[in-house]
Amino acid sequence: MFVLNDKTTLQKMITSSGETVSELSVNKKVLIIFLRHLACIFCREALKDIKKIKSKLEQLQVEIVFVHMASVEAAEEVFADYDLADIKHISDRDKVLYQKFSLSKGDFRQLFGFKSFIGMGRAAVKGNSVGGSPIGDPRQLPGVFVVENGNVVNYFIYSSVGDYPNYIDLVKKSKK
Repeated sequence: MFVLNDKTTLQKMITSSGETVSELSVNKKVLIIFLRHLACIFCREALKDIKKIKSKLEQLQVEIVFVHMASVEAAEEVFADYDLADIKHISDRDKVLYQKFSLSKGDFRQLFGFKSFIGMGRAAVKGNSVGGSPIGDPRQLPGVFVVENGNVVNYFIYSSVGDYPNYIDLVKKSKK
């Protein structure tokens, strides 16, 4: 089970809008999406999926925050390509937040195993592809966390890069 032991982490996570995740979570649920490197087919699938369900998440009073390993400028360029330029985000080039949220680096099986290839097929069928050289650590596994009133109330930690979270279910259900 995931436990965020350092309660100040959410208070120190300053988004591109200048607000902390903790502050944002007082009025709305916050969906924190830790992305893999920005050229990754699975990262691009996540961006396309978020674009598709963004209005539904807004109806559910959910604020989306991306965490990425790229520079702010590089990330904003990629987000703009997906019509997500208005999404708040946090650059974590040193992967400090990835570590605090217990997101590990993938081993060979997690990166290139059967589940990864099934996921790659799913992502490709949806029109996604690899987008060039990695912008971030290609071994980093992603994760998704729901924060409410300064507490992580639900999460999805990938066991393989080919995993696929249901974002809507994550925000509707709570593990606490």
